[in-house]
Amino acid sequence: MTVLLFSQTSIIKTHLCPNLCSGALQSFETQQEEGAARASYPGTWSSTRGGLCCSTLKLVVGGVVVKYSSSSVDMEEEGGLDSDGRTYSSRKEMWEAEAGEDPNGSDAKSIAKKLEWYHKGVSYWESVEASVDGVLGGYGRVNARDVADSNAFILEMFNECPPGAGDLVALDCGAGVGRVTKNFLLHHFHEVDLVEPVHHFLDKAQADLGSNGTARGSANSNNPKTHRAVNFYCTPLQDFTPEAGRYDVIWVQWCIGHLTDHDFIAFFKRAQAGLKPGGFFVLKENIAKNGFVVDKTDSSVTRSDAYFRDLFKQTGLHLQKTKLQKGFPKDLFAVRMYALTSEPRGMSAPPSQPTRASRRRNQPRKIH
Repeated sequence: MTVLLFSQTSIIKTHLCPNLCSGALQSFETQQEEGAARASYPGTWSSTRGGLCCSTLKLVVGGVVVKYSSSSVDMEEEGGLDSDGRTYSSRKEMWEAEAGEDPNGSDAKSIAKKLEWYHKGVSYWESVEASVDGVLGGYGRVNARDVADSNAFILEMFNECPPGAGDLVALDCGAGVGRVTKNFLLHHFHEVDLVEPVHHFLDKAQADLGSNGTARGSANSNNPKTHRAVNFYCTPLQDFTPEAGRYDVIWVQWCIGHLTDHDFIAFFKRAQAGLKPGGFFVLKENIAKNGFVVDKTDSSVTRSDAYFRDLFKQTGLHLQKTKLQKGFPKDLFAVRMYALTSEPRGMSAPPSQPTRASRRRNQPRKIH
């Protein structure tokens, strides 16, 4: 039974069947709506009721329980879906199927399958236009709001974790066409390095940042000696090792979904050596409501907040601060920023909270 469909348009994934999607919300305001859901998805249903507006319906599809209630719909935390409609009962099952890999950290069971996973992701992006609108999947209009919230977040982190003396240096991971470097990082850092696996994206970034590395038209362009892009690495994150002790901040945005769990953990462990004393990571990424959603078109996975926090623990890093991106269109996945440090500093981020029910349909799309 197919329970989830995606439109194949650029990198935006439209949930054409949102009611059964991890990350989707559905409210049944009437018994008629409940009846329609039962008729549309005739899996194995069970029902329990108690109190006012406390009905709970469960649908089992492919061995995965999808919970319905009068106020929410979600998937068991460990479960997930892919863009072909296949359900997975766990991350382990998904990663073994998609990349021949055990997500708990063992070596890949099939090197060829894992290479295929990564090759397919890069090949997808090689067909995308090298522009801001291209890398944002037609949502170039969110750029200003994205930059504004990133600015606020980095300033809050600098207040909590003041950088050391000397020139500030950042690494832009999954840099694409240099959008984040040009519009954000160069306004805070004297030097920025970019790492990106797609050649024509990186070529565009280098061209736009100018021969001296400074973003044309940026607030810092009149002072190229103090704010400039320096190094452009055409390397995938799973193969990249930062220069030891170079960076005050390693910024990772809209790219970590391409890494398997094993390579996610390995990257952050390896990249810690690239931080200066007192430096930190920021991860900014799409968030599924629960579990995960796999996009087979571009070989990526959208993880839940709880999923990310579990991976952070396995990296040995401390979750210092987290904040939701605001002001994005409602048809997009939620986006969250995480600041990760090698050890706790001052107040730490609060624990993950259960997703509260919503009284609207949420048909999330995905930006990279």
